[in-house]
This record gives sequence, C-alpha cells and structure tokens, in this order.
Amino acid sequence: MTDQIQEIVTRLPDMESVTAVWDTAEDRLGQGDVTFVADLGVALATQYGSSDARIWQYRSVFDRLLRLLALTPGQEHAESAARLVAAAPDHGKLARYAASLLADGQAPQDLKFTFASDSSSTDALDELRCCLVQELVLRGVPIAENPEIEAWATSPRRRRHPLAWLPLELSAIEETPSLPSYSVGGSSYCMPYGAEDDSAVTLGSPADLPSVTDTTTEAFRESAAAAVANWAEESNGCNEARSYDLSGPIHAEALPDLVVTLGLECLSGTDSLERSILTGCRPEDAWEVLFAAASTGGAYNNGEYGAYGRLAAWRSLAALSGASTTAPVGEVEERARACGWYSFGAASKWFRGVAWDMGLVSVSQTGRRIAVLAATDTD
Repeated sequence: MTDQIQEIVTRLPDMESVTAVWDTAEDRLGQGDVTFVADLGVALATQYGSSDARIWQYRSVFDRLLRLLALTPGQEHAESAARLVAAAPDHGKLARYAASLLADGQAPQDLKFTFASDSSSTDALDELRCCLVQELVLRGVPIAENPEIEAWATSPRRRRHPLAWLPLELSAIEETPSLPSYSVGGSSYCMPYGAEDDSAVTLGSPADLPSVTDTTTEAFRESAAAAVANWAEESNGCNEARSYDLSGPIHAEALPDLVVTLGLECLSGTDSLERSILTGCRPEDAWEVLFAAASTGGAYNNGEYGAYGRLAAWRSLAALSGASTTAPVGEVEERARACGWYSFGAASKWFRGVAWDMGLVSVSQTGRRIAVLAATDTD
C-alpha cells in the first residue's frame, strides 16, 4: 500500500467531502495508473467494507472507483473492477450492479477473461459471472459466438443457479430491452409505465358478467409480484396480485366492468363514474413494464439490475399467464402470447399518481381465467 493510499484510508472517516479523492483517482487513471485506483478500492474495502464500518464516505468513494474502472474501456480496467468486487463484502447487490456497469462499459472481448477456465473462482466472482452473462444477453451479445462465455455459462456447475433458467438469447417477446445508460457521475433509464396505445376498452353491461371464483394463493402472489417486490421491500411501494376463474368466457367489452367488481384494493373508492378504462397492450409491452419495474426499481431503490430483473419479469409473466414458474421460458412465452393483455390505472387513493404506477390484467385464451397485478410507489 502506497503512502498516499494509506493517508486516504486513514483520513476518510473525517472527510466532510470526498470530491478530492474522486479527483485524485480520476487523475491517476487518466495517467494510466490503473493499479493505484484498484489498490485504493481494495484497501478501502478491507478497512471499511464490513457492515459495521460502511461509512458514507466509503460508500461514495468505492462506488466512484468501481464506476471509473468498469466504465473505462479495456481489459485491464475490467479486470481491476472485478478485483474490487472480489475484495468487497457483498451486502446485497454489488455483483449485480458491477455486472450491469461492466456490460454497459466494456466490449464483450474485454470481458472474456472473466470466464477463462483458470480464473479465480470465489463466490463473489461466480455471482458476477452469472449476472454478467445475462447482462450481455440483454444487450444482444450472441453468447453462442463467444466460446469462452458459452462454455462457462453451460457448464454443469451453473445449472443450479437461479439465473440458469433463463435462455442465453433474447426471446421475441423481449424485443430490445430498455437498459440504463451509465456515466461516472450517474445513470439514466426509461420508465415505461402507463398505457402504450389508444385501444381503450369501452364499458360493457354488468348484467352480462360471469360469476367469479377467487383462486389467489400465496404462491401465485409471490410469483406474480416478483417484478415489483423490490418496490415494497426497498422503497415506499405496495402491490396487489390476484387470480380468478370465471364461470364463462369474458369478452373484452365487459372486462372493465368485471375488474371493477372484483373488490381489488387498488380500485377501492372508485365508483361507476370513475371506473378505470383498460387499454389493450401486447405481451411485449407487459414484459417491458415488468422488466423495467424489476430491473430499475421504484422511487428509493435501484431495483434488481438486468440479470435478476429479467428473471423476475419472466416469473411475473409466467404467473400472470397461468404458466408454471418452472416451465421453460419458451413455454411461458407461448402461454403469454395466447393471453389477452391490458394495462390500467385509476383515480383511487391506492395509486400514488407520481411516476411509479402500473396495472396489468391478463385474460386466458379461453376467456375463463383472469389475473391482475397492480403496483405503486412514491417518494
């Protein structure tokens, strides 16, 4: 450890501002001294990375160092970013976050070293690799054309990892996923909530409605709400997921009336003059909303990032479509395409009306099963 690094580590808790440390690291990296930046990050993680010692100054500087390394193109920078991940205790989502940064900032050829057979195999780096595979898939990287990555991703050791359920290429329903754009100082991402088109479904006649049986189970709730669980667990959000069997097929014109009669908490307080109008959408639109909710999070959190965001979106889509969450993704996609999909919102007290409001309704191919997912969050 150099004297300068030791001085920064010692003085860090007393600093009222860490911008001078940011500037030092950026200057040294600009001079080609990648080792200094990586060594500083490792030293800080060793001293302050434990749960009891994670002072705000450490969190701020470590994040800056990780972004500097991960977003500066070149294998040496990517390797150094991986060093930081291996050195720092992962208190939640460090590997997921680092994988998202690396996939955004590095060319695939500069990430192949991560998957080399002789590379170190710690739990932190294995999790980084698992996430990195899916982050690359989301960015359209053809894994089959990258033998090192494909060999690692399809090895027997990977089959038990939760992300192994996901295919190594995008399905048609995923189209081009909306992903964050990172810079050293911040990030941006889209929020595709709300109706996508003007095909609003008009109100029908309540007299024509079939009888309804609530079939909601805890297992369904957990799976259907997988994409928005982070809004409730890490921010100010809440969600509602319900499923129903119908005595007869429901027609699109009568669906808004039926939804209003279900006793949904998200629609409590609405009357006949305020009934929500459902808007028809594609299964691709439903997946996009679920993925955005899962990967980028709500008002006060950063979500699950790309890899686990993709997993959560497919889990929700499976439950809402009536497919098994253990079925192959291709089977889930088939079931989703057979369903009718609608988005909705309402002027109820449940929806916060800020930026994070979403409502989805799926109708089975026979019209005799519907599922609802609503979520809201606020700052």
